[in-house]
Amino acid sequence: MKGQRIGAWIAIIIGATYFIVPLLGTLEFSLRKRRDAYSFDAYQSVFSDVNFRETFGYSMMMAALTIVFGMLLVVPTAYWVRLRLPQMRQIVEFITLLPLVIPAIVIVFGYIQMYKSSSYLPLTGSTTGTNILLMFSYITLSLPYMYRAVDTAMRAIDVRTLTEAAESLGAKWTTIMFRCIFPNVMSGVLSGAFITLAIVMGEFTMAALLGRPAFGPYLQRVGANQAYEPSALAVIAFSITWLSMGLLNLVSRFGKARPARV
Repeated sequence: MKGQRIGAWIAIIIGATYFIVPLLGTLEFSLRKRRDAYSFDAYQSVFSDVNFRETFGYSMMMAALTIVFGMLLVVPTAYWVRLRLPQMRQIVEFITLLPLVIPAIVIVFGYIQMYKSSSYLPLTGSTTGTNILLMFSYITLSLPYMYRAVDTAMRAIDVRTLTEAAESLGAKWTTIMFRCIFPNVMSGVLSGAFITLAIVMGEFTMAALLGRPAFGPYLQRVGANQAYEPSALAVIAFSITWLSMGLLNLVSRFGKARPARV
């Protein structure tokens, strides 16, 4: 037992070193903009940049829209498959996993060809239409994580009993969905939301090819033209990701301790 514990601690230390040391090096380099002294000049330069505020705000807005519309798609689908179409479960799971197999550049080129300005639905012909297309592209990318999170949360409740109890009280479909199902799978919804936030904030390919002012392309532009600011942006991006992971952990613990609502 003692040898196993020592081996486990060695593995943890090696893993922590592999992940933490490069991040500490990046953090240390980002503080070296001022000669012979550590400073936050690189961070001050980043936060004072108008393009940073615009691209960060744009990506946050797109993340919020992706989360809302993605969950409005995923939760009813997972609910309907579990309640009415259990034989379709493996097919739906396979479809939701396709974005992990198909490269993002292939997906976005397909969207551009389908919705170009000369097509029947020319979304790329306007700014609003391109934003809508980018939002659905983000939904496609986050679909494997969103669906898995919601489906896992739905397994923890008795969907059929909740539905029959609500129907016996005269509840309509919308009432069942938003007052019975959504509150009971909220841990899964929030888990998928935090993962989606991390995906949207760091995604480059789709935003760049659609020509939208997102945070991912901004990171690439700064990295190509400046020295210390890219390290500061990398630390900021890591902080956003780790914050999302921390919130995901808290939500998961909350969901396990929370009883089902009828």
